[in-house]
Amino acid sequence: MQALTKRSKVVSNKRMSFMEKIYLPAIIKGMMITLSHFFKKKVTVNYPEVKRPIAPVYRGQHVLKRDENGAERCTACGLCAVACPAEAITMVAEERKAGEEGLYREEKYASTYEINMLRCIFCGLCEEACPKEAIFLTDRIVPSTFERHEFVYGKDKLVEPTAKDERVDITERQNVDTVEFKKHKEYAHNILYTKNTLK
Repeated sequence: MQALTKRSKVVSNKRMSFMEKIYLPAIIKGMMITLSHFFKKKVTVNYPEVKRPIAPVYRGQHVLKRDENGAERCTACGLCAVACPAEAITMVAEERKAGEEGLYREEKYASTYEINMLRCIFCGLCEEACPKEAIFLTDRIVPSTFERHEFVYGKDKLVEPTAKDERVDITERQNVDTVEFKKHKEYAHNILYTKNTLK
């Protein structure tokens, strides 16, 4: 019968020599390969002291953004949770009370917002689904830990600081059309909110 491919090998039943039986040449050959790596340049870096450059398209730890006035953008609409294929996002919505206009951008806000980082596949669909540009994936790496419950990130870990100099830069993650749209103040997302805040 003719072989389908030319990759077939003829197997021989040749008896091993004494040197082959004691495996000494094979061990020496393997050790030579190992020793040769001692004199090569190291490919590892001492993380987190030394960090390699990360591509702009890298999707790392999430951040819940604030607007220009420091109020949380998230309105707990749930579109990010619906879009998440891993069902890693959960939230509880509440109504904004009087006097909390500076804390929350809209009448409805997320009192609880949690992402299970063990389930998250960092696909970025939550970022695409959000109509308020509230959630973004950053270039930050999710730190490792030994306890599973520490991977459930709440608002204490997700919401960015109020100080403008401590905000997370997400300009690389924004769509070019969105950045161009934001330059026109007359097309602002929430014109009433902007006017009421500036009064």
